[in-house]
Amino acid sequence: MDKQSRREAIREYKERKTPIGIFSLRCMATGETWVGASRNLDGQRNSSFFSLRQGSNRNPGMQAAWKAHGGEEGFEFAVVELLEDEELGAIGRGSWLKERERHWLEALAARPVF
Repeated sequence: MDKQSRREAIREYKERKTPIGIFSLRCMATGETWVGASRNLDGQRNSSFFSLRQGSNRNPGMQAAWKAHGGEEGFEFAVVELLEDEELGAIGRGSWLKERERHWLEALAARPVF
């Protein structure tokens, strides 16, 4: 990769928008679903699966289901809803995340991730 291409790749990486929204983790064997909100959906899947693989997830029910039903192959990570309004400030994004997380917990009859 030449210098110009490298610079462009770095600039594009820095300018990309981090997706914000609501996600779910579902145990395929039991159908149990956990819902959470994240300010970085790209990193959330890796973070969730890493803590589950290490046996250090903060949710004991999810950790038990992970262990009992085959780990990563037995779980599905899905983005449930993305924040579309880029005009919201930090407080507005926080309020939106809380409201939508409550909505999806009820709509999916799910448990909170955290």
